[in-house]
Amino acid sequence: MRFTQDSNSTRYLIRSYAPGEIKINDETFSHSLIVGPESIAPGPVVSGAGELTAAHTAEIVALAPELVLIGTGVRQVFPDAEFGAQFLRAGIGFEVMDTGAACRTFNVLVTEQRRVVALLLV
Repeated sequence: MRFTQDSNSTRYLIRSYAPGEIKINDETFSHSLIVGPESIAPGPVVSGAGELTAAHTAEIVALAPELVLIGTGVRQVFPDAEFGAQFLRAGIGFEVMDTGAACRTFNVLVTEQRRVVALLLV
């Protein structure tokens, strides 16, 4: 098997995650965020996944992902069903997991050149 280094500098990759912070490329974030392969935006100001509403999906849907990952913090907590229904209505798959798992999954999907967006609660 032959390995090559991916030198595409336009891609955002999650370098590390710890409760309270996420490092993407060389920048550290201490707030919730929405990250795609080529974009980073502040996420909704919520204290947990239970506060996510259908109104929080518009910015994510506008990025036209094929899959959305929801990182809910230290533990997996499912948001309200109407929140996820917004993605299904738009034909977008979504997965809910703890933020560490969402970070790892995001990196794998980005390196596979998939159109993925992650909403990461810190």
